[in-house]
Amino acid sequence: MMYPSEPLSPRGSPSVLVIDDEPDLRTLYELSLTREGYEVVTADSVAQSLAALAKRQFHAVVSDMQLPDGLGLEVLKFLSHAQRTERCVVITAHGSADNAVEALKAGAFDYLSKPVDLKQFRSVVAQAVRLSQGAVAHASTTALPYQSGASVAAPILAQDAPNTATLALSAMVGASEVMVHLRARIAKVARSMAPVLVQGESGTGKELVARAVHACSHRSEGPFVAVNCSAIPENLLEAEFFGARKGSYTGATTDREGFFQAAHGGTLFLDEIGDLPLAMQAKLLRAIQERSIKPIGDTQEQAVNVRIVSATHRDLVAAVAAGEFRQDLFYRINVIDMILPPLRQRLEDLPELVDCLLQRIADESGEKVLPVSPMLMQQLLALPLPGNVRELENLLYRAVALSDGQNLSLDEVVQSKALALPVTMSAQTHPLPEIEKALPRDLQAHLDEQERQILVKTLRDTGFNRTASAARLGMSLRQIRYRMARLGIDADDSKA
Repeated sequence: MMYPSEPLSPRGSPSVLVIDDEPDLRTLYELSLTREGYEVVTADSVAQSLAALAKRQFHAVVSDMQLPDGLGLEVLKFLSHAQRTERCVVITAHGSADNAVEALKAGAFDYLSKPVDLKQFRSVVAQAVRLSQGAVAHASTTALPYQSGASVAAPILAQDAPNTATLALSAMVGASEVMVHLRARIAKVARSMAPVLVQGESGTGKELVARAVHACSHRSEGPFVAVNCSAIPENLLEAEFFGARKGSYTGATTDREGFFQAAHGGTLFLDEIGDLPLAMQAKLLRAIQERSIKPIGDTQEQAVNVRIVSATHRDLVAAVAAGEFRQDLFYRINVIDMILPPLRQRLEDLPELVDCLLQRIADESGEKVLPVSPMLMQQLLALPLPGNVRELENLLYRAVALSDGQNLSLDEVVQSKALALPVTMSAQTHPLPEIEKALPRDLQAHLDEQERQILVKTLRDTGFNRTASAARLGMSLRQIRYRMARLGIDADDSKA
């Protein structure tokens, strides 16, 4: 098969190529799209569809995965090889998760499972057409400016949110090679519905990446819902994710919307997904595969249209091997992976990060930006910063708070750590100091008790005002509620 070297120009009205070997389904899809005002061309095989694509360009392609003379993947390969602007929606057999993942990895815009929900079908095709039209309109775009001053050739972003996308990418500060490539990858993968798994140490900016993926996508005008999976008590997980009907459990006095419903039409960010218990992993897998959820106490399932972006600091491959994370869920969320580098691997970005963070601190406080001395920068470069950018930000907040209003410096404790270490760190040359205190027999129980004592003391100090306590501890009201429920803290603990 010869591929055209140049994409052909699409004709006047939005056009869709529908590929399916079942006449009844082909007619159903054609009628559904024709009523929406699309020009529809149909094909019943790989050969017939490639012939149609060789003659003209469409705004979108809808293809069944299983065709008489091959797979719908061949159509995807054609579009990719010819650098065509059509977005392809693949239809897979019910429960065929492997085919769906394979199609997304091959570049499919989205997938639908049989039997196809026509409302969802029309919505996905409309999104594919809109993105294709945006690609044609922005065909001359070759680069995006970044705050760092670096510019890199990047794929075309969603037509409706170029400013938001550029700002989101600029929030990931740094001109190092790894950051330039990361921004370009985000702009590229944002075009499809493929699930993204962001992996990296704590404090590396995983939520920033998730927000950038959302901002660069055609879903940018939809909601972005961020969920900290590790902060939700196990007994509340299902209600929080899928919602609940009034009276479905004690305390459910009204209908409750879950995260999936809240993120409908947008992006659902599942932070620390590796901390979900196995039972919830199974329910989450089904929701992702079926694109539907059933609220607690409801008899009917609800279709949901969300893109999943997950994040974790855990090694999920090791967690799968240990039986702590479902392999099928890992396979499902890891269609596109992004590995975030720790700060120690991009120290050339430190000066720019410091400037950016100090500007943010100054904006929040209304004070002027204080200068960074070479000595301060040298001390910061010498620190191991295991907490990455988050730890760096905390250090700078502390330096600003303790400054004389003219110069910045690290406090004596931090300085002693910096001066004791060379700029290049390694675990071999600088082993961790031995722990002198007795080790607890049950670490988790020990940590829970420490956390409980801190929470109870803070709550007592504020007259058991949860909002004030949360503010003192740098938490949200929801987070302190979760922790109180998990640790069994109630009104009886208000008495000293």
